[in-house]
Amino acid sequence: MRKGPPNFSDAVERISLNTVAHEMRDPLEIGNALAALAESGEAVTVYPHGQDFTMARIDAVSPGELLGEIPDAPTFTLDLANDAVLSEGKAVFVASLGGNAKIQFELDADWDMAPGQPSQQHLVRLPFPAHCLVLNRRAEPRVETPLGVNYSARFTLLGKVFELPLYDFSSGGIGMRAMPEQAFELYVGKKLEGVQLDLGPSLQVQADLEIRLLRPFRTFLLGQQVQVGCRITQIAMQMRQSLDRAVTTGQRKR
Repeated sequence: MRKGPPNFSDAVERISLNTVAHEMRDPLEIGNALAALAESGEAVTVYPHGQDFTMARIDAVSPGELLGEIPDAPTFTLDLANDAVLSEGKAVFVASLGGNAKIQFELDADWDMAPGQPSQQHLVRLPFPAHCLVLNRRAEPRVETPLGVNYSARFTLLGKVFELPLYDFSSGGIGMRAMPEQAFELYVGKKLEGVQLDLGPSLQVQADLEIRLLRPFRTFLLGQQVQVGCRITQIAMQMRQSLDRAVTTGQRKR
C-alpha cells in the first residue's frame, strides 16, 4: 500500500561522510530504485543549498531512452509537500530504501515544473542522477557466503517453491539473490514462514523472516538481479544457537 503525504517527522538524515556506502551508477538500477520509492510513496527529504530541508515523494518515473520508448532522457517527477518552493541550484535527496537501507543523490537542477493543471504546480520534473550513494544498515556483523558451497533459502509462497541463493547472513537476518521474475511476488513487509536455510554442507536452520529490503542490481555473469534483505522474526532457541555459532565461525575464517 502506498504511503500518504510525508511529514517533517519523516525526515531522513544525510549519509555521513565517514560511513561506508557503495555507489550506484547503472541507470537501470537507479531507475528501479526511484520506481520503488514512487510505488511505496516513501518520504524523500530534500536538502536545497542555502535552504531548510523540505519533504517530498516521487510521483512517477519516466524511463525515457533506457527502455527505448521515447527519445527524451529519463526523468522522475517529484511531488513537493507543504506547498514548498525551491530555488534553482544544487539539492541533496535522501530516502529510506526498503526499510534497511538509505539512498542519497545530488542534483543541480532548474526545477522544471511538470506540465499540468495549476493545481499540480507542486510537481517538479527532474533528470535521473548520474550516481547515488546506498548505505545498507545492519545491526549485526554479517558473513559473506563462500563460492562453490550451497548456501540457500527455501520456502513456499502462494503454492510455489522458491529456492534462492544467499549472499550473506548474520544472527539477525539474511541476504538473498533473486531473478526479477522470482522477486515479482516479493515486497517489503512480506512475511515468509518456515524458511529452511542451508548454511553450508552440514547446517540447516529453519526460521520465519520478514522482507526489509528489495534492491535491483546487475552482475556481469547473471545480468539483472534483485537483492532481497530479510530480518529473522522467529527462530527456535536451539537453531538460534546454531546460527550464532555459524556466524562466529564464519567471522573467524575471514
